[in-house]
Amino acid sequence: MVDIIEKELSYLIMQAAYEVHNNLGPGFPEMLYEQAMVRELMLRNLTLQRQRKIVVNYKQEPLGEFILDLTVNERIILELKAVSSILKLHEQQAFSYLKATGLQLAIVINFGAESVQSSRVVNTKSKPAVSPRVPQIRQILK
Repeated sequence: MVDIIEKELSYLIMQAAYEVHNNLGPGFPEMLYEQAMVRELMLRNLTLQRQRKIVVNYKQEPLGEFILDLTVNERIILELKAVSSILKLHEQQAFSYLKATGLQLAIVINFGAESVQSSRVVNTKSKPAVSPRVPQIRQILK
C-alpha cells in the first residue's frame, strides 16, 4: 500500500476548496478565489504564506524568481486556477515549483469548472534551487 503524502492536511485543504466553490461557483478571477481560500484555510487554523517569492538558481547563480500562490503549513504549495480545466502545463508548473523549493507536494486547484478540480503533484526527489542569500518569504495580506 502506498502512503499518501500529507493526507490529513490535503483533506483540510480540499475541504476548504469545496467550501469556496460551493459559495462562489465558477466565473470569478483567480485573485478572488485566493482571497476566499485564505479565509477558509485560516478558519481551519492552518498557517499560510501568501505570494511567497522564490529565487531559482542555475549553476549556483540566481537566474530569476517566481511567486507561489499559497503555501500551507510550510509543507504544501497551492497553485490556484480559474480556467476551464487543469492542463498538463499547470501540473508541470507546480512540479517546477516543487523542485525549486524542495517541498514534496503541490496541489493544483481549479475553480473555473462546473465543479472543483484538483491535481496532486508529488516530487520525492527534489533538492532546493532556492538562493539562500535572498529572503524567501514575503507576506502580502490585503
